[in-house]
Amino acid sequence: MATEMPAAGLSDNARGALIMTASMAAFTFNDACVKAVSGDMPLFQLLMLRGMATTILICGLAWYMGALRWRFGARDWSLIAVRSLAEVGAAFFFITALRHMPIANITAILQVLPLTMTLGVALFFKEPVGWRRMVAILVGFCGVLLIVRPGPEGFDVNAGYALMAVGFVTLRDLVTRRMSSAAPSMMITLSASVGVLIFSAVATTGETWVAVGVRDAGLILGASVLIFGGYLFSVMVMRVGEMSFIAPFRYSGLLWALVLGWIAFGHWPEPLTLLGSAIVVATGVFTFYREGRVARRARLRS
Repeated sequence: MATEMPAAGLSDNARGALIMTASMAAFTFNDACVKAVSGDMPLFQLLMLRGMATTILICGLAWYMGALRWRFGARDWSLIAVRSLAEVGAAFFFITALRHMPIANITAILQVLPLTMTLGVALFFKEPVGWRRMVAILVGFCGVLLIVRPGPEGFDVNAGYALMAVGFVTLRDLVTRRMSSAAPSMMITLSASVGVLIFSAVATTGETWVAVGVRDAGLILGASVLIFGGYLFSVMVMRVGEMSFIAPFRYSGLLWALVLGWIAFGHWPEPLTLLGSAIVVATGVFTFYREGRVARRARLRS
């Protein structure tokens, strides 16, 4: 007699890992599109055109989700303003660096973000961080030094721009942690997109616009759809599985960057850059592991 087998399905953690990987892929492919078009037009024209399409898409999603709510407290509005300014700084410095750096190199530098966030919450929010995570942060920063190689021959201004982008993204995420639950995630994202759009629109008055060809228009539209997809997956992943398991999959973005940089632009990082990237990823994964253990202990005590 035949027996009915239960339908196989993915666990929440597995689905969360896939969504995180998709999010990182979307953001990295967006970076590749921006890099491919960045040499054909001024920086702020590129930011404005991408910002227009991205803002429309995010606004549509926020409306569909019923998240278009503007009644926040004064504290949340001030934090949203600071976060939007941080998003502007991050976009400006990141794309400025991306125009001149291999995509894998700048992506590798951005992988230090979990470490800077851990350091930031310890310094500014006085959250306890054990000595193991502090050692991991120090080792991770040593990995970053291998990537940027400061010195008369190895370090250039574009690596500095990438590090500035890290600083602004860290500020953005630290500010986000202080917002109340009354502010929907999509509205926070929409506000940041509008901030970048307004800034770039004002900045374009000092540039000479160039005609946009079919290829560049397609790349900008593709970048807008991809960054929108990255934002959407980022919201989805927060609702699935355990973050201590899912968070390390954010490093899949580095793998995407390595493949895209090699196939699309003919770039492959030098051995020291790969070594530094491996150190940053390893220390980041360890940090996620330790944070997961601390969270589990806190739940058991409560």
